[in-house]
Amino acid sequence: MELTRRSNATEWDTEGASAQSILFKMGNEYYGLSIALVREIIKPLPVTRFPKSPPFVEGVIDLRGRILPIISLRKMFGLEPLAETDDTRFVDLQLEGLNIGIIVDAVSEVMNIPQQLIEPAPPIIAGVEGKYLQGIARMNEKLIMLLDVDEIFGQWKKG
Repeated sequence: MELTRRSNATEWDTEGASAQSILFKMGNEYYGLSIALVREIIKPLPVTRFPKSPPFVEGVIDLRGRILPIISLRKMFGLEPLAETDDTRFVDLQLEGLNIGIIVDAVSEVMNIPQQLIEPAPPIIAGVEGKYLQGIARMNEKLIMLLDVDEIFGQWKKG
């Protein structure tokens, strides 16, 4: 499944009626990212590791001639490591000044999340620092943690 990036936005649309989001799972938890940040979703490729990188950096992949760093959000968030499965995916993100891939356990769906269902994130949630979240949405009897990619990856962005 390939998704095309729609704009240069790196933040959730807080003015509109809904936020179009890609939902993915890590463990039993659901997370959401603005679809505008997602270039594509791919099956895992061989990762070339390199020494002395942070523990959450898995390495780099060659994605059709582009070198893409691969980050484990599980490790970054302090979650238990899991072996790859048939559902594991790499999500190719294009942020302003940074292209990066993240490993997710499974991609769930793309959906519009109505703004009235999004609440501010508490400061600390189940081991994930609240600063990494822009909000939490209640959808279809599940909680979706909406990630703030500027907080998560901002230190590596150019400019």
